[in-house]
Amino acid sequence: MAKITSTLRALLLLGRVSNLPTVWSNCLAGWLLGGGDWRALATDWQPLALLLLGATLLYTGGMFLNDACDADFDRAHRPERPIPSGAISEVAVWRISIGLLAVGMLCLALFGSTTALLALALFNSILAYDFLHKRIAWSPLLMSLCRLLLYLVAASTAQGVNGTVLWSALVLAAYVTGLSYVAKRETVPGVIRFWPLALLALPIPLALLLNDGSLQRNALILSAVMALWATRSLRGTFWSAERNIGATVSGLLAGIVWVDLLAVCFVPAPLGAAFVALFLLSLLAQRFVPAT
Repeated sequence: MAKITSTLRALLLLGRVSNLPTVWSNCLAGWLLGGGDWRALATDWQPLALLLLGATLLYTGGMFLNDACDADFDRAHRPERPIPSGAISEVAVWRISIGLLAVGMLCLALFGSTTALLALALFNSILAYDFLHKRIAWSPLLMSLCRLLLYLVAASTAQGVNGTVLWSALVLAAYVTGLSYVAKRETVPGVIRFWPLALLALPIPLALLLNDGSLQRNALILSAVMALWATRSLRGTFWSAERNIGATVSGLLAGIVWVDLLAVCFVPAPLGAAFVALFLLSLLAQRFVPAT
């Protein structure tokens, strides 16, 4: 029993499953921006479910592959990770990652050629990040590219990619670049510069530009919520006697859901509540499985 529990925890850690709610919120936001009809979900929920499944498998497979690629680094610097701690073999992690990525690609390819091509671009971005992120300084751009492409994949499963989808995907990528820059400081020593953190705020002006009339109020409220959460998350790194980058990154990762909700502030309250639920689920999951 103890062996099963240990293996299960290793799998959850490898998959960084506490971040999955942010993947699901990315998919839901991208799908809505791409013209997805939420009113039809009661009778036609299967396509959205397939999208969520494919994205989940790609993300989880990418996270497994990340640990497989980082095995030597983790043995030297993070011996508590599943592979160096002996909780699971490196060969098993490689096999699981390949299987998850393959099935995830198959799920998304079922939507047709456009989604399949975008999913292939996402797949290649995941590979590039996993194999290169410890070797290059601009790896945050690769991480942000993955999230950008996920928006495009999701939109392509609805009515298609449009200008709003592209702009929303770009500001999401900017946010992820900012938080990835902070995350890189966990293992790379040095001074944390402030300018990349300005990228975290870019979703706010876009939302204020795209929404007017009655939706402007929604955009203002959600902008304030997102700004307050980002400030709270950054406090542990910039305004605390003892720096806690891990807590900052975890908070900013959960905050991806606020970026998504800000992008679709036109949705009715019940659907907005689904995003809030994903945010809370991410925070809850982080209590059991670290986000980084």
